[in-house]
Amino acid sequence: MKSRLFAMLAISMLVLAGSAVAADQISGDYIETRSADVWTGPCFANGEVGLNGQEAILAWHVQRGAWNNVSLAGHSVVAVVRANATLGDPYADPYPAKAILIVDDAATPQQQAALSAFARHMGGKLLANVERVVAAPVDFAVLRDHEHHGAAFLRAGSFVTVQTRGLNDKDHFCGNEHTYYPPLTETAHAMPVVAMTDRYQGGDLGESWELHDKRSAFVGTFAR
Repeated sequence: MKSRLFAMLAISMLVLAGSAVAADQISGDYIETRSADVWTGPCFANGEVGLNGQEAILAWHVQRGAWNNVSLAGHSVVAVVRANATLGDPYADPYPAKAILIVDDAATPQQQAALSAFARHMGGKLLANVERVVAAPVDFAVLRDHEHHGAAFLRAGSFVTVQTRGLNDKDHFCGNEHTYYPPLTETAHAMPVVAMTDRYQGGDLGESWELHDKRSAFVGTFAR
């Protein structure tokens, strides 16, 4: 009798654990920009390392799912980062990095807290030092038709503007380009694209920037 009872309790615990995992399944679209080219050859990368690449923007738009048992479908969170060295350089330490988080102002306070927790989890050490969390309108769009493959748009209040396009033959400068730096966070899929505009305006990180037409971005998806 006891064995049967223990078996039933074990099954119940597995069901509850499965429900908890299912409650936190989350997926959606991802955009990342860097202040150094990510799709490039060593000839260009060596010219930027140590000089550029300390800045990054990471953005997640939740299509479906929840975090900490809070539904986040339809909402976005953006992280803006300034590190101490070129992100991805194996010979330098970019930490500690400073960051701000921009959470969707259309989300409830509970959802905004969950968005912040989700971004910190995905960013790991890169988002260990968040200077400020601010709520602002977030527009996030990824175009999926063949004609606009790689095209995406992100605007977060007056802080962030990103617009991307797919790579083309004219983006080959030295002939041996590849994904020199991988994305800064876990993705289900990510492809390098051109950042037609990569802009951050704000005083929290001690630096603002506006870059154009760099092979410095990723567009993709995430799933946890």
